[in-house]
Amino acid sequence: MSAPPCRFCAAPLQHTFADLGMSPLSNAYLQREQLGQMEPFYPLHAFVCERCLLVQLEQFERPENIFGNYAYFSSYSVSWLDHARQYVEEMVERFTLGASSLVVEIASNDGYLLQYFQARGIPVLGLEPARNVAKVAQEKGISTLTEFFGARIAKGLSAGGQQADLIVANNVLAHVPDLNDFVGGLKLLLKFGGTITIEVPHLLRLIEGCQFDTIYHEHFSYFSLLTLDEVFRKHGLTVFDVDKLSTHGGSLRLYIRHANAGEPVLQSVRLTEMRHLECAAGMDRLETYLDLEEKVREIKRGLLEFLIDTKKRGKSIAAYGAPAKGNTLLNYCGIGKDFIDYTVDLSPHKQGLFLPGTHIPILHPDTLRRTKPDYVLLLPWNLRDEILEQLRDVRGAGSRCVVPIPTVHVIE
Repeated sequence: MSAPPCRFCAAPLQHTFADLGMSPLSNAYLQREQLGQMEPFYPLHAFVCERCLLVQLEQFERPENIFGNYAYFSSYSVSWLDHARQYVEEMVERFTLGASSLVVEIASNDGYLLQYFQARGIPVLGLEPARNVAKVAQEKGISTLTEFFGARIAKGLSAGGQQADLIVANNVLAHVPDLNDFVGGLKLLLKFGGTITIEVPHLLRLIEGCQFDTIYHEHFSYFSLLTLDEVFRKHGLTVFDVDKLSTHGGSLRLYIRHANAGEPVLQSVRLTEMRHLECAAGMDRLETYLDLEEKVREIKRGLLEFLIDTKKRGKSIAAYGAPAKGNTLLNYCGIGKDFIDYTVDLSPHKQGLFLPGTHIPILHPDTLRRTKPDYVLLLPWNLRDEILEQLRDVRGAGSRCVVPIPTVHVIE
């Protein structure tokens, strides 16, 4: 079988970054009546391109089937709302946004971020392909189109006079199968002199922290700054600044503008430092990307040893959260209801459903207070501090929280 092509540069993909076996779509939560039906599993095999060093998965499902009806609502994370609010404050001041500006967010979810721009009297437009999620934003009065973004949509908006002063794309670039069409659309939609900000989980942090659970079918690509530089340069865009963020286990926020936007682009000291940091870590060399698999297997073995020993001692284990990353972890490690009695989630859109593959039930967080499990496995470990605060009374009643990555850590 011929090697699949790189989604950016089209070189054949011949090198494995991490092969996590077969897995269901990580956001394909199940209704009770679906538990006896056939469940599709796909290869969860991440490759690295030897030419441009883009880490990526093959596409097995159309985006419409993944994101047409989505279970993730951003507004159920307090820390993510705080992140959005702070971002809006910074951007309004930095780029002098006001009533004559237009802010467009791609993958705007339930209006979690645009609501803060709108409250300041700044015109906004969201693009959110999941109709059930977009409906929530529309009910808040936030103008939202239910469309997948790309060059076609960008041309239409631009022709209608809706070019953006600021384009926001938080944690969406990884979800894009046609990377060149998406970035080309950004260029078309961006006003001359405008700015794009993009937040992506940082591939360097994934490798350093062995955060393999952030690999799932809904994430088509995984990015370093060095590779993103190439991607945007190809489309006539220039990265001129970068922020290092703590979100999603370690992320980057890139600031991007037209390459020909008048005066020479002054690149920040932070950008130069981040490029040097990535080069020092070997992110410009193929061999750096080929050492992850054995580390992933060691994490799997360590977590299973902990769970087996815990169950042998007659202890009960529940989980907290139903994030996509948790489904990668559970399915790759073969952890099901034989180890985890149930999981809980704050989102009512997930409660009453079952995790894909493992069929672990998703219940209301009050279940923890009622059943008092000995251990609670934190699946969204990137929200550890927020969750520990929410579970203060649960921990006070004797339950101990467990962080699974990069090694099993029991929080006393």
